[in-house]
Amino acid sequence: MAVHGNLSGPAPRPSLLNDPVFRGIIYQVLVAVAVFGFIAWIVLNTAQNLAMQNKTTGFDFLFRTAGFDISFTLFPWSRTSLYWQAFVAGLLNTLLVAVIGIFFATIIGFTLGIARLSSNWLISRVATVYIETIRNIPLLLQLFFWYFAVLKAMPAVRDSFLLPLGVYINQRGIMVPMPLPDHEFIWVAVAFVVCLAAAIAIGIWATRQRTLTGHYPNSIVLAARFANAVVMFALAYLAVTLLGQIVPSLGTPIVAAVGGLALVAVSLTPYRPYAGAFVAFAIAFVVASALLASMFSSIPLVVLQVVGALIGAAVGWIMLERIGTAPVDASRFPTALPILVVFGVPLALYYLIGAELAFEPPVLQRFNFQGGFQLPPELVALVFGLSIYTAAFIAENVRGGIRAVSKGQTEAAQSLGLKEGDRLRLVIIPQAMRVIVPPLTSQYLNLTKNSSLGAAIGYPELVNVFTGTTLNQTGKAIEVIALTMAVYLTFSLLTSAFMNWYNGRVALVER
Repeated sequence: MAVHGNLSGPAPRPSLLNDPVFRGIIYQVLVAVAVFGFIAWIVLNTAQNLAMQNKTTGFDFLFRTAGFDISFTLFPWSRTSLYWQAFVAGLLNTLLVAVIGIFFATIIGFTLGIARLSSNWLISRVATVYIETIRNIPLLLQLFFWYFAVLKAMPAVRDSFLLPLGVYINQRGIMVPMPLPDHEFIWVAVAFVVCLAAAIAIGIWATRQRTLTGHYPNSIVLAARFANAVVMFALAYLAVTLLGQIVPSLGTPIVAAVGGLALVAVSLTPYRPYAGAFVAFAIAFVVASALLASMFSSIPLVVLQVVGALIGAAVGWIMLERIGTAPVDASRFPTALPILVVFGVPLALYYLIGAELAFEPPVLQRFNFQGGFQLPPELVALVFGLSIYTAAFIAENVRGGIRAVSKGQTEAAQSLGLKEGDRLRLVIIPQAMRVIVPPLTSQYLNLTKNSSLGAAIGYPELVNVFTGTTLNQTGKAIEVIALTMAVYLTFSLLTSAFMNWYNGRVALVER
């Protein structure tokens, strides 16, 4: 059979219109030209409309007097303040809600996500009902409920609920004591930051040493024993002092000190779980009794104290079970050591330099409270609503992340003799984080952007103060909207950048 043609020659080149690379470039150029043309048309059209209405553009309005009040700001505000100060006030209020909301939503969400997978039927069902109920109710409706049906239904100022530590709740919000630090207290705050960084560094170093050698350094073990004794004494001293509110004979410093030393001695014996259980019982008993007494003043005090004792007994029993099953060797990282470093050193410096941190309690006068610091109901309702709403979605992310971890990992941890809490903390959660973090980032962004719903209940966040009042008074719609959009875009980019960095830290390394 004869073969015609040269089969080894170069293949014929297709035409440019049939070349996929060339066509891809053409499509991208056409789309880019269309986008830029559309933007140019919007800009020119806007400029023509503004010129027809004799309106000018620019940000000079930011330096004019605002002339309106803001109900809640983090810095002094008056009608003579400028518009740029109104912008900053709304920005700070938005940041305040976002930071507090993210903090509480993360804690609640992780707790509920783990609880929904609990082997305890009651805990699992309660978490399921919470998640499915909260997720399917619109956020705005929840905000209305917490603001109008809960906080605005609180008693009037003269009938305020009194909570422990001088906290009052009424229709106007929550009144808390205002801290009044002196000039020396700044050094205590600096020491706290330094000690916090030192505690983190100690934890990282000790963990790496254990990874290399199989055990913690002797210095960490000895320091941990001392820290356990000091922390136990402080908690026992506090517990006996609180019991002095119920039994006055226990309220003297000498009795509290002797009781603290006795519980420290017990904690060094095989009966240490009972020492921790007693401390938990005493603190829970007194706190629960005080809360119940402030909320149900019409019920006899003896009945409330009995209920408080039952609550304290339940907490003490849980603590007894937890301490009794915890290992007594040096295989666990000593949590008392970083606690002592973070709080003990600044506290010692506080007394050594003679610093003073006074608190100005709110005092009820004829028509209102004097002193203290007022948390407006709009802030409380917005933070509470955003936290519990976002927590329901975070809980599902956590549950999905834990489900994504292979069951063999749990079985391997069980074969090593790890307890359920240690399996979750050391094996499951670290691997689940690579699945949890990406959707968690979206929830953080949603919470920050949903804070703009605070305008519906009167909270002075950025949209309410700047896009609302400022825009209506100045008429600078383009500038105001552009600044507001830039703020939310910046929040989103910064949050995404941080979470992407953290996701890279927790991601599994491919080998």
